[in-house]
Amino acid sequence: MTYQEKKSIVSLISSILIFVVYCLYRYPLYPGGAANSKEMLHYWGSFVLVLTLVSIAAHIVISIIFNIIFRITTGEKEPAFADELDKRIDLLAFRNSFLVFVIGFILAMGSLVIDQPLEMMFIVLIAAGFLSDVIGSVSRMYHYRRGV
Repeated sequence: MTYQEKKSIVSLISSILIFVVYCLYRYPLYPGGAANSKEMLHYWGSFVLVLTLVSIAAHIVISIIFNIIFRITTGEKEPAFADELDKRIDLLAFRNSFLVFVIGFILAMGSLVIDQPLEMMFIVLIAAGFLSDVIGSVSRMYHYRRGV
């Protein structure tokens, strides 16, 4: 397995773990029942903002740890450059990831149009962000394994 494939696998697993652990942490804090819209907006706004910050920080830390472990176990350095294949695969993965997020965004806005609760819009938006991250990693892994 190449460095890029291993990095994609680590990225996929870490994305899933970060999202699941964060959701399990935040679920008990949900203001259910007769919560007013201000409490609900505060909850979902902080959910998205903190998830974004936690996810970025965790991915940076996991990437550093992965590079250290990779270097110790293989004795190789991280590739210092990206060739045309790497750039093309990154663009394809980004395109697929972006497409999933845009579809999710449109569905989230559509949920408001068909008079769904406000929570549904946030849930669809969060799910779209998570799925776009997963699809980007899976796409990258697929293209490194199968070619472009």
